[in-house]
Amino acid sequence: MMNLPEVRGTLTPKRSLADLTWMRVGGPAEVLFQPADVDDLSAFLAALDKDVPVFPMGVGSNLIVRDGGISGVVIRLGRGFNGIAFDGDVVTAGAAALDAHVARKAAALGLDLTFLRTIPGTIGGAVRMNAGCYGSYTADVLQSVTVVKRDGQVVDVPLDELQLAYRSSVLPEGAVIVAAKMVAPKADAAALEARMVDQLAKRDESQPTKDRTAGSTFRNPAGFSSTGRADDVHDLKAWKVIDDAGMRGATLGGAVMNTKHSNFLTNAGDATAADLEDLGELVRKKVYDSSAITLEWEIMRIGNRLGAPAAS
Repeated sequence: MMNLPEVRGTLTPKRSLADLTWMRVGGPAEVLFQPADVDDLSAFLAALDKDVPVFPMGVGSNLIVRDGGISGVVIRLGRGFNGIAFDGDVVTAGAAALDAHVARKAAALGLDLTFLRTIPGTIGGAVRMNAGCYGSYTADVLQSVTVVKRDGQVVDVPLDELQLAYRSSVLPEGAVIVAAKMVAPKADAAALEARMVDQLAKRDESQPTKDRTAGSTFRNPAGFSSTGRADDVHDLKAWKVIDDAGMRGATLGGAVMNTKHSNFLTNAGDATAADLEDLGELVRKKVYDSSAITLEWEIMRIGNRLGAPAAS
């Protein structure tokens, strides 16, 4: 057992993470830390042995935790990090605030963050993955984030230093996002509410929202050319190349590529993390064999394979 600093929050050794992810799979965290507030988190990281890895975890909506669990400390932010504050058109949200809650509260004040309404997860994850839909992305509204660095320093990081791109960002190793500041366009509150109702209806019609998924499994391929000519470059949808490879409905153990939307890797009831990840890798192989396109994972996979040596 590693030596752990004293905290005001909660430290739980060997805490199963399966029930903390949308996929409901995965092994335990060596230690799960739920800090009381930013000061608690900062003091903990400053005192923690620098060789101990840390992994910030949101609500597990875009994550597969491998069956062997996660070495080091998993940090999960909770009630002390979910505040939402407004100052004119500036919205400051804690990293643990749910995307949907931020969108709804902002809309009620005539501020347009409606693209967040149908995104599962928290503001911290939205920043980390530059989450977006309907043509809008977190990068379009983000001004800065507050992070606690691995050495415990609390710093504000401006938008340009995050290098937000499609489903990606750049953060210091071991840094934990604790809050984000966004500038939201002003709009009519009733119109924003109507838009969100329409977005939810469209999502539920096209996506398996009642199944155990982690959202879109693979990023949409970009800049693909079937001829190699510059004037033939076009974007594709991941579900389309999965369908073309004959992998809609494919199964492995308890994992299935969802028949309603084939880019949703699904726990059909008794899948292991290995089932899910291995089926995803099989899909990637079949898609490459079919179309010479290499799909990139959008879901994060973290931790150790069961039976494999723990990462050092």
